Amino acid sequence: MSENLIYCYSGSGNCLDMAKNIAKELGDTEIVMMRSFPVKTDATEAKRVGFIFPCYGGGLPGNVESYVKAIHIGINSYKFAIVQYAGYKGCGLHKIDKIVDLDYWNGMSNHCSCIWLMPHYLTVPPLPRKLSQKRSEAMAKKFAADIKATKRSEKKPPKGTVFALESKLLSSQNTKRIKKFTVNENCVSCGQCAKICPQGNITYSDARPAFGTNCIGCLSCVQYCPSKAINIGSITKHRARYHNANITAEELTEKTFHIG
Repeated sequence: MSENLIYCYSGSGNCLDMAKNIAKELGDTEIVMMRSFPVKTDATEAKRVGFIFPCYGGGLPGNVESYVKAIHIGINSYKFAIVQYAGYKGCGLHKIDKIVDLDYWNGMSNHCSCIWLMPHYLTVPPLPRKLSQKRSEAMAKKFAADIKATKRSEKKPPKGTVFALESKLLSSQNTKRIKKFTVNENCVSCGQCAKICPQGNITYSDARPAFGTNCIGCLSCVQYCPSKAINIGSITKHRARYHNANITAEELTEKTFHIG
């Protein structure tokens, strides 16, 4: 087993990019994706075990909470978590801390994928893509230095009670939101949206994507569509798509990566 294990959820690619950059600094690191149930849940032999994820609607994305509960961590392992968010950390760190008792936690704002609600560039502070990426890479080195030094956070992550309520509310809206998904004439039937969906929620009918009801709101299908053919109602038609320039759609579908 690798010395370090990082469990990562990523929808726009930002968190996978962060995980890779931290892994490069740590060396000998296996990244296990959590877009679906992780292929490796036995982390008992790892020296360090981390979780890197975005804030979705104030909370954890998808089924991440249940996935974390299934992971077995050694009693002496150093445990850390990093959240990326547009405007606020949310309650995800608190939820993971309750499960694994984190030694270290941190976070940073970055461009978001939630374009049905707001443009991706509404970060705090607002930054263009290239500057935001530079900051992310610099922060990855800082986080990695803290982790290598086994730094311990002085306080527990905030509970974020309001964000927990927001997360519950927005999660319940996914089924309603899926009804607003449309595909326009730009669609070239490449099938990428179906391949990238972590829930298998997208199928093809008459060479056109059809959306089921099992959406968790990662919006990878929208952001990574090469033709910008998928929209959520009318609001996204005039909003720029966003995904991390360093992460391909194919990489998001991988189960594990080894770095170092």
